[in-house]
Amino acid sequence: MTNALKRLWPWLLLSMLPLSVCGWNKPTHMAIGAIAYRDLQAKSPRKLARLVDLLRQHPDAKTRWAATLRDSTLSEDDKNRYLFMLAARWPDDIKEPNNPYDHPTWHYINYIYNPTLGMARTDTTLATGENILQAFEHNRQILKSDAADSAKAIALCWLLHLGGDVQQPLHTTALISPQFPAGDQGGNLFKIKVSMSNPTRNLHSLWDGMLLSTDSFDAADQLARQLEQTYPRRKASRRRKPDINAWSVESFELARRLSYREGSLQAGTGDNGIVLPSDYLATMRPVAEQRVALAGHRLASGLRFDVKKKGWFGLRG
Repeated sequence: MTNALKRLWPWLLLSMLPLSVCGWNKPTHMAIGAIAYRDLQAKSPRKLARLVDLLRQHPDAKTRWAATLRDSTLSEDDKNRYLFMLAARWPDDIKEPNNPYDHPTWHYINYIYNPTLGMARTDTTLATGENILQAFEHNRQILKSDAADSAKAIALCWLLHLGGDVQQPLHTTALISPQFPAGDQGGNLFKIKVSMSNPTRNLHSLWDGMLLSTDSFDAADQLARQLEQTYPRRKASRRRKPDINAWSVESFELARRLSYREGSLQAGTGDNGIVLPSDYLATMRPVAEQRVALAGHRLASGLRFDVKKKGWFGLRG
């Protein structure tokens, strides 16, 4: 163990308890689902149809989602897209006591960023339990198995959600500093203000809701369409194996360089958040937009890659 890690070890032990966090907020996850849906619809409509059929076997299809599926004002395509959007936010909807499907530590990974020690490590993490990388692979394996369709539907929800969470930079990072010796919990303890007249909030929640606050189908779908136009799928990223490890490292670097501004961003305490630099939101919003668009396209690409494998849903190519 290096000297730097020895100095960190007491802080790592303090960080063993699970942390309750959200990734992007619920409407933003819905936008990611809509982007993935239209991407699949354009490139692989048969595979999309099978995925929609799977979601209709979800345990919540007859309860939580029933009103949407019965809504006579929606076209069949709208219902199917809405179902994809609801699936992408489902892991946040079920954050409730004693829900067997809720897994709080699945939403993130805590790579270590300690600017005081000059440390930015993606080969070691704060211990939190099963993390987002492990959970993503776990659910991929369920989706490719001979499990019941209801179990595959749950796994698909988790994949759509975690593929979004990992693109949020603060879902991959624990800032360690004299102010946060046990880590800042992905920005949840990092108290800021947007301006002097605004209330104190945490940095994580700022990122979560940076793009959208209206929790509705139309608003989320409109955001998705805007991002699809602004950040269209790159020709080079057609159908490839999902690489959540690489995505997480990419997000960590964005957190280090941009979210925390290489350690120069200052945090307040309690209800006394420090006002963000005047250019922070204008600089970060395009980053958030691109990450959300990438999430939808990367999920569609990964699903197309996996679906082509023999035996997965019984479909090929």
